[in-house]
Amino acid sequence: MSVHSFEKKIVLQSTLPEAWAFFCNPENLKLITPDEMGFDIVGEVPKKMYPGLLIRYIVKPLFGIPTTWVTEITHVQEPNFFVDEQRVGPYNMWHHQHHFTETPEGILMHDIVTYILPFGFLGDLVHPLVKNKLNRIFDYRTTKIEQLFGNKK
Repeated sequence: MSVHSFEKKIVLQSTLPEAWAFFCNPENLKLITPDEMGFDIVGEVPKKMYPGLLIRYIVKPLFGIPTTWVTEITHVQEPNFFVDEQRVGPYNMWHHQHHFTETPEGILMHDIVTYILPFGFLGDLVHPLVKNKLNRIFDYRTTKIEQLFGNKK
């Protein structure tokens, strides 16, 4: 069982309050998630996240099979940082940091994901496939964010 990490950075052409308002609204995650993931939030969610918020999703990460994913917002430091952690879902562990920093070029959004795959060494064997899927999902997000914010990479 290995601990894996993944990072993605993008510069948003917006203000920090605009970026924060978009990304702290859980409903906006669907806008930046590929349709193939079959991503749907189950139940009501507030327009603004807070520490302790549990969000339940249905996703279809493999072969169109619906899977329940529950994340908890564990840390929020408005407008610069929040963390979501998986409580129920396809990973043994999922810890996703979202950082927002003002720069001369715009708002630097830096995602850091740390995760452990299930099934021990078998999970590690399929890690290249999982990492490729994560790359495709975050590349899709980058494209959608560029459309929404007029961004530069």
